[in-house]
Amino acid sequence: MIKEIIVVEGKDDTTAIRRAVEAETIETGGSAINREIYGKIELAQQRRGVIIFTDPDHAGERLRKLISERIPGCKHAFLTQEEASYKGDIGVENASPDLIRKALANVRTEQERSEAEIQWEDLIAAGLIVHPQAAQRRLEMGKWLGIGYANGKQFHKRCQMFQITKIEFNAALAQFDKRGS
Repeated sequence: MIKEIIVVEGKDDTTAIRRAVEAETIETGGSAINREIYGKIELAQQRRGVIIFTDPDHAGERLRKLISERIPGCKHAFLTQEEASYKGDIGVENASPDLIRKALANVRTEQERSEAEIQWEDLIAAGLIVHPQAAQRRLEMGKWLGIGYANGKQFHKRCQMFQITKIEFNAALAQFDKRGS
């Protein structure tokens, strides 16, 4: 059983999580999260810890950000849009049990950091911003680093928040470049 409580968007997500692992969830009911749900998540974070596992779409990322800003120290599990897609629908509920287990095995923890290792210039040099294929490159690098897809500014924030080291970053970049993308 997973110790932390997993925060998901809806009932179908809970069903998918429970097909993959033994865990308890808190359902936000979508992106319109209310004070009562925030209270449950705060209590869960204090008592057992929280893993935020939202859909890899705009609404899911917005919800992840809202919860993270209000409740510090959460862990994060990520799926790619490709892993969470079925017939044009994107959501955790569409991922296979194996992909859900993989995402939960690779959770990342938010941490405060006084000085970030990955600088804006590192993203430019890696072609993750100000590059014709920057969005595709961030998508692939997000997979390698386990931090999901984000725009340039959010990608930089995630590198800081999850304390991605230059060693991790360069190893992922080498793997990415080796594939010829």
